[in-house]
Amino acid sequence: METGVRSHQGELFVHPLANPGAAGICPEMLEVAEEANRAGDYSLAVEIYSSQLADLQQPDRGLCLRKADSLARAGRISEALDSYCSSASLGKLRPEELPLLVETIARTLREKELGITAAVNGHCTSSSSNKGDDGGQNSEGEEDEALDLFSCRLCRCLLHEPTTVECGHTFCKNCIEDDSVKDCIQCKEKLSKDGLPNGRRLNVVLSGLLDKLFATETKARKSWIEGEVLWKKDNLPGALEKFNAAVDLVPSAGRLLYQRADLHMEMRNFSQAVQDANSLCRMKPLWAKAHCLKAEALTQAGQNDEALQEYLLCVALKPEWTKVKLEAQKVLGELFSSVFENQDLQTPLHPLQGGGTTRLIKPAALLRTLRPLTQKPGSSSQDSDISVDESSSRLLDSAAEEGNTKTLANVLAALPAPTSGLKRKYSSDGPSAVFSPPSKFHRTDETGSTQPAAVCGGRVFAADLLDSGDMECSLCMRLFYEPVATPCGHTFCLKCLERCLDHNPNCPLCKENLSEYLATRGYNKTLLMEELLQRYLGEELEERKKIHEEEMKELSNLNQEVPIFVCTMAFPTIPCPLHVFEPRYRLMIRRSMETGTKQFGMCIADELKGFADFGCMLQVRDVKFFPDGRSVVDTIGVSRFKVLSHGQRDGYNTAKIEYLEDRKVEGEELVELLKLHDSVYEQANNWFTSLKDNMKSQILSHFGHLPSKDPDPQASPSGPAWSWWLLAVLPLENRAQLTILAMTSLKDRLIAIRRVLIFVTRKRPR
Repeated sequence: METGVRSHQGELFVHPLANPGAAGICPEMLEVAEEANRAGDYSLAVEIYSSQLADLQQPDRGLCLRKADSLARAGRISEALDSYCSSASLGKLRPEELPLLVETIARTLREKELGITAAVNGHCTSSSSNKGDDGGQNSEGEEDEALDLFSCRLCRCLLHEPTTVECGHTFCKNCIEDDSVKDCIQCKEKLSKDGLPNGRRLNVVLSGLLDKLFATETKARKSWIEGEVLWKKDNLPGALEKFNAAVDLVPSAGRLLYQRADLHMEMRNFSQAVQDANSLCRMKPLWAKAHCLKAEALTQAGQNDEALQEYLLCVALKPEWTKVKLEAQKVLGELFSSVFENQDLQTPLHPLQGGGTTRLIKPAALLRTLRPLTQKPGSSSQDSDISVDESSSRLLDSAAEEGNTKTLANVLAALPAPTSGLKRKYSSDGPSAVFSPPSKFHRTDETGSTQPAAVCGGRVFAADLLDSGDMECSLCMRLFYEPVATPCGHTFCLKCLERCLDHNPNCPLCKENLSEYLATRGYNKTLLMEELLQRYLGEELEERKKIHEEEMKELSNLNQEVPIFVCTMAFPTIPCPLHVFEPRYRLMIRRSMETGTKQFGMCIADELKGFADFGCMLQVRDVKFFPDGRSVVDTIGVSRFKVLSHGQRDGYNTAKIEYLEDRKVEGEELVELLKLHDSVYEQANNWFTSLKDNMKSQILSHFGHLPSKDPDPQASPSGPAWSWWLLAVLPLENRAQLTILAMTSLKDRLIAIRRVLIFVTRKRPR
């Protein structure tokens, strides 16, 4: 018969009765007790189990366990321990029989002793859905200090050999080259593993900046990484030597201490591992993995009682960490068993049991092992150790007189505290937690006075160490604006780099070929550099941004300084595809896109002035880039203009212009204009229809069909679209086309077109 239900992580668990048919056990009453447990009336369940046990001539182990579980549920820990001890005296307690006791003690520690319910629950709630039994990689970050700008998001330590990947994020070189890293952890973009014959390169600017701002920690990180490499090669003494050198430089590096303690464990230096883990717990009292490491080291060192304390604290800090919970149950079961294995000896049963031998372990002796991780201000561990049995017994008696309703916090207030780094202050309102973890990397000058410091997350550096000279582009000699890192590791302003690659596909500094980088156009900004500029050089960056915006404003003024592409004739409404390969025009096209105007002027060449006095504005519709930097630009004519003055900028031509519009007519002039318009359109249509098929196909493939006749030929400032289509396809020299383009009278333009049509019709071979 199996009764007495408890819930453990959603599973149903029952303690089997040793003798289901024993006289005095009433199955119906046990069912009532189970229902009471389900309903949360644990006191009723305890009374039922107690009455059932009282009716037995010999105590039943399973019934004792059920009673113990109900007492634990009710928070009556000292009584629960009594009942668990009774069960242990009847048979060895197995780890799977103790989860409720562990959970209850851990919950009491968390809520009553540590005073960190909200903080810990926040971690657990947010992370329980995506962690494994070992706490998961994410759990390390959630419980560790907040990452600052200079921390690698993969190893969560100071960047070592910083390497900027194609998406613009920066990581340690050895972290990003790990075969298991397929995607960027920050933006999830797939990282290229091919096309890097020389491997990934260091970001030169960031590497120098780290050496300057964090010289000591950078040196420590180098030793640390070297130690990890030696460890992988099974050179444990060499690795330990490197770790020791790193710890000497940066003794407050928590993850470094964690790794050295782990190395000590592998080398079976358990006492040293305990020392490192203890230091780590003092620095990071709420980091569950630190307490877990300490617990493992203590277990290996044979100090199960202290290990249990750390395991319980782990469970208190991270209730969903199943692996640690099972370890706590295992160690707790061993502590129970160690007493009864020696119960016939005439010596103390256990290092934690101060008195003579007894049939059952005293709850106070076990409670000493489970003492809270806190201590009254002013009391010493030595004083508490001397009075532990007396004070705990007195408190237990008091608890019994008051109906055993006191929590672990009240029962164990006088017991000593382990060296966990946690402290509690007491007040009339109850315990509250006060934590003062040491600040990291806070440096002082040689005289001992603190320098003005800039703070980056947990790292501190002297404010005067960072200046704008560290963040200057080597091309424009100004502060970086939209900094990008090349595959060879050099950093430039985005616009500066693009202009250099217009002329030469090699790095401006090291001359390494960047053809593939140019082909992919992976000009993603280095995000770490951007954030450093914004955070520490904000004023200088604002000034740099202001200069850039003024330049863009000047470039976007399509009257004062219009970029001019000197090439061919262009007409309003007519497509004009361009093949751009000259560096000056690459820059011009880019700027027209960056300013948002997407426009530039097109003029034919002039031997004296450089380009003609009349032209057409083109609107960019699409740009297709080729790997070598060339591009095909799809444009269409939008409006005509007259050049007022000629100029140049950065190698390409510019002009001050005024836009041309047709003069509108009314009355009899309008009637005459409409007749002329219809007549010339009919003449143009007849000419096009009479062309040979091959000529007609060429015109259609390049310019499309003849546009339809406009109901109102004066609706557009440039006149009807069909007239420009016709002017573009008629066999005229550029100078003749330019003359017609410059006309602001639609009547004169139609007359000129009619004359050309008459001429080409007469000259056409029959």
